[in-house]
Amino acid sequence: MNNTEQLLFGHDPAPGIVACERVDGEGNTDEMLVYTRESDGLHQYREPFTPYLWTAATSILADAGVPMEVTELQGGAPLNYLVGFATWKDLQKAIQYLKKETGRNPSAPDAPYLFLSDPVQQYLMQSGRTFFKGMTFSEVHRLQVDIETYSAPGFDFSNPDREEDRIIAVALADQSGWVEVLSGAEMDEKAMLKRFVELVQERDPDVVEGHNLFKFDLSYMAARAKRHRVSLTLGRDGSRMRISSGRFSAGERAIPYPKAEIFGRHVVDTFFMAQSYDVSHRSLEGFGLKEVALHFGLVEDDRTYIDGAMIARTFDTDPGRVMDYARHDILETRALSGLLAPIYFAQAQLLPFAYQAVAVRGNGTKIDALFLREYLRRKQSVPLPGERRDFEGGYTDIFFTGVAHNVHHCDVRSLYPSLMLSRGIAPQSDALGVFLQLLDYLRSFRVDAKAKMQQASDAERGYLDALQTAFKVLINSFYGYLGFSQARFNDYAAAARVAEEGRAILRQMIEWISEHGGKPIEIDTDGIYFVPPDFKSEKEKRDFRAQLQASLPEGIEVEFDGEYPSMFSYKMKNYALLDERGEVSLKGAALKSRGLEPFQRDFLREMIGLILNDRAHEIPALKERYAKAIMDGTWPIERLAKTETLQDAPATYQEKIKGKSRGRNAAYELALRSAREYRAGDQVAYYVTGARKSVAVHEAAKPVSEWDPEKRDENVPYYLAKLEALASKFDDVLAEPRPDEVSSQKELWD
Repeated sequence: MNNTEQLLFGHDPAPGIVACERVDGEGNTDEMLVYTRESDGLHQYREPFTPYLWTAATSILADAGVPMEVTELQGGAPLNYLVGFATWKDLQKAIQYLKKETGRNPSAPDAPYLFLSDPVQQYLMQSGRTFFKGMTFSEVHRLQVDIETYSAPGFDFSNPDREEDRIIAVALADQSGWVEVLSGAEMDEKAMLKRFVELVQERDPDVVEGHNLFKFDLSYMAARAKRHRVSLTLGRDGSRMRISSGRFSAGERAIPYPKAEIFGRHVVDTFFMAQSYDVSHRSLEGFGLKEVALHFGLVEDDRTYIDGAMIARTFDTDPGRVMDYARHDILETRALSGLLAPIYFAQAQLLPFAYQAVAVRGNGTKIDALFLREYLRRKQSVPLPGERRDFEGGYTDIFFTGVAHNVHHCDVRSLYPSLMLSRGIAPQSDALGVFLQLLDYLRSFRVDAKAKMQQASDAERGYLDALQTAFKVLINSFYGYLGFSQARFNDYAAAARVAEEGRAILRQMIEWISEHGGKPIEIDTDGIYFVPPDFKSEKEKRDFRAQLQASLPEGIEVEFDGEYPSMFSYKMKNYALLDERGEVSLKGAALKSRGLEPFQRDFLREMIGLILNDRAHEIPALKERYAKAIMDGTWPIERLAKTETLQDAPATYQEKIKGKSRGRNAAYELALRSAREYRAGDQVAYYVTGARKSVAVHEAAKPVSEWDPEKRDENVPYYLAKLEALASKFDDVLAEPRPDEVSSQKELWD
């Protein structure tokens, strides 16, 4: 491996590592137990492991009371000593001492020491190794898990802490095609849990996968296993699964979750992967398995569906149908993992993180780890993060709202990375020049991988596609890294300069398109939607595009990556597109809000479909059809109902109400009025009753479980008013002229 390859993939090419765990060594030492998958099966061996931290001065550790080995680092950055310890326990003692001595937690940006809290990450950085080198995704042993649960009468959703609730199906599958469903009609819950443990040990997966696996399946199983005194000994060493507090990063969001850890195995959740996908694509209408599988076209024709609130009742009358439902769930989970997980698998081949960590860490943290690994290898001192400051970000603007036809999309291929490379913009604290080396190599490697895909076999093409996508995700995060407050090598001045030059490029493009007969609709950071001039031939279109490219500075490449028969521009970052296949995609929370009732989401999608197909004149009839269904009571109550999760215990909610720290909420009020005991984490499905459109929802709400189809009592005026309010939001936009009907650019912009 050359120096640049070592920078990206680590300096040790050891192949086939599928897991590693810190263990006690001989005497007062630590070791790393390493599992490798080779042609003849799974192997394991032990490696020496020396935990470490960086510090600004060794004097602050003088009285820590633990043995240590100190190495002075090169360069003049503040953290210029590397301190090694015999055991993780000694390191923890030193950390507690440093916290007290300096008054700074390890996470504080100005802490005069740096500590990585994951021993596996420390080992990978120290050794230069990564997971899965030399392996394809298909060679990893993956086990999918999904459970179905029973909820007591009167409750719409199951809670593991409620005695009457229980697991009624455990579905498992793996990459070989094997599938097995444990039925609660044939086994009691305790027996199912024991058999689940046996199957995990028999199949011996490297990775355990599921959809909402952390927050639901494994947490639920752990609670029920505790009740039955069943040990979930799922670890490769026979140890129990552990659950602790974790944090998942998706874009700007940091989401807490119950992190499950299994010794010698990785646990990954496609629920999180779907959320990460939506950060960049903004196309998913929900993150549930059914919604995501439908979005990606993974649903089988004979798929069995059961509404979540009806699973328990269906199990009472037809348990076989619930088992079919569970079987389809696990097949979709396996297919979804096969689609989304390869990107994280490819990242695990280059990042110094366990695969499980790769799937939940933010991109800024990943880039930081690449920096630190190289600085550690070259024994270079490490800076403190720069002090946070505000700066103007990317260029977003909207020039037209309404319906446009023949819409084209272009963007600058990797605008910010291109600017950083062509202008040499990098963190001032990066003494080794790692930032630009990494960025340049990632971009070159991605271009090479995309070229190789053209000639590759199907299996190799899939791997190369995952690799280039993984690189794309990292490449596009380098700008964000500059302005990331927790990044070790951030640089707000550099980030501001990149954004400023990016805005100038995009404004130049907008002006050029306008001057040459095009009509811009919207611009979002690096992409422009516009109606082009009326091309008389393909040559005119090619010339237009070539001239736009020629007008831009060297190193800035334009990519024309979409043409759409129509676009509905609603407001900034909220629009809908109709593609050549007639499919509609919605972008932005205003057009696919998860806070709407199901009938509102359905109406919105149908209405926008009419708008995009030049059938807006049919909207009154559509609205009348929905209004008639509400008035005639032809829908099941689920289409009108809302479902909310109780974040607090009802008693905690009551205390907050008394303290006037929050307003009243329908779901909590129903939980308090119920004769049954609700807990934090329970879900409440409710609808609104009454005969007036203006009601206090928390007073008029009623549980879906109490709805009687023979005595319908939903509030018809209330739901009609919600339908009317939703439709009227679009009246002004639909009244505006289309950009392809406007006689001049000035008129459009005016």
